[in-house]
Amino acid sequence: MSIVGILALCLVSVLLAILSGSSKGRAGVLSGPIVPADDDNLLYRIDRVHLNSVEALAPFVVPAVLAMMVGVGPVVLATLVWLHLAIRLAHLAIYLRGGNAAKGGSVSTILYVSGALVTAVLIVVTGWVAI
Repeated sequence: MSIVGILALCLVSVLLAILSGSSKGRAGVLSGPIVPADDDNLLYRIDRVHLNSVEALAPFVVPAVLAMMVGVGPVVLATLVWLHLAIRLAHLAIYLRGGNAAKGGSVSTILYVSGALVTAVLIVVTGWVAI
């Protein structure tokens, strides 16, 4: 189940890349950062949620694969993977919806930090088992 969860995280990132690129194309915007950086702009939020997904992917996937290699318990690993995926999906939904929950320092920030904390737990657990 851990592998399926990791693949789902990767798929979400790829789908967000497609959404970001196609949204920019339809808007006639070149690739790259959306200016002005405004949480009220849907195109900016699509771009940011894609970049947030990419930023969170490698720091989670690398320790998850290492966890499999060093023998972290499958239930522990699957729990962390699916918890991280659920947090990332909630972050995506709230950030894309916009409004006050998507602005910095609010629900979307809490979810992003929660995902980072799950990643930190995964790193510590993997390191502990490796030692």
